[in-house]
Amino acid sequence: MKRIRGKNVLLTGATGGIGSEVAQLLLENNCQLGLVGRSEPKLQQLNERFSRYQKQFITVQADINNTVERQLCLRHTREYFGNLDILINLAGTMDFNSFYRQDEETIEKIFHTNTLAPIKLCRDVLPSMLAANNGHIVNVGSIFGSIAFAYFTTYSASKFALRGFSEALRRELADTPIKISYIAPRAVKTSLNSKAVYAMAKEVNMTLDSPKLVAQQIVSAIANDRKDVFLGFPEALFVRINALLPRLVDFGTRNQNRVAQKYLNQ
Repeated sequence: MKRIRGKNVLLTGATGGIGSEVAQLLLENNCQLGLVGRSEPKLQQLNERFSRYQKQFITVQADINNTVERQLCLRHTREYFGNLDILINLAGTMDFNSFYRQDEETIEKIFHTNTLAPIKLCRDVLPSMLAANNGHIVNVGSIFGSIAFAYFTTYSASKFALRGFSEALRRELADTPIKISYIAPRAVKTSLNSKAVYAMAKEVNMTLDSPKLVAQQIVSAIANDRKDVFLGFPEALFVRINALLPRLVDFGTRNQNRVAQKYLNQ
């Protein structure tokens, strides 16, 4: 993957299932990484896992929703490796619940983590990327950001917003060398899913991809400068159908919605 070899990368959500696999692939391609996560024990696990690459990465414990800590991520990564070539906004959070039962704190947390923090990070890195005439911003969304699912209402809305932002920013930067990618996985086997989500997914025969497979697809999309990537079949097809015939998808998801109701309080 010549286009990403040796690049300086800031990766949020690095301690998650997908994030750690993305980090592995980037390190194998001789990238220099700033790995961001909130959990110190999980960051320590990354340090141990990637000990053979110790000169190629740093770990930064930070909450990207906090302005000071977000700036800390950027400053430390730049101090060690220089200007960023690639920003990968991968951190995310989710809640499986009836919308009317979600409290304000949960709603705000989902939007801050999935939408506002990535947007602010994009704003933070753009000046230096524009000055260097080089840069690639990668926003990792979800199929749920194109097909809105019941009981994932706030999560879907946050990813819809991230998709729209990515598209608008790409158009705004069309006359610059800065690249914008939006990558949308389908459901993935990670700790983001609760036991109830896994039980519901099993009953409706939902396909859940492995973090390693999704990471490979993300890194491949970055290396090939793909703009909008929707991962998984038939989900990628449903994205197109939903864009053209959303009421048809309303009908097609009714059974899944009824099944989901059974698992809401588990």
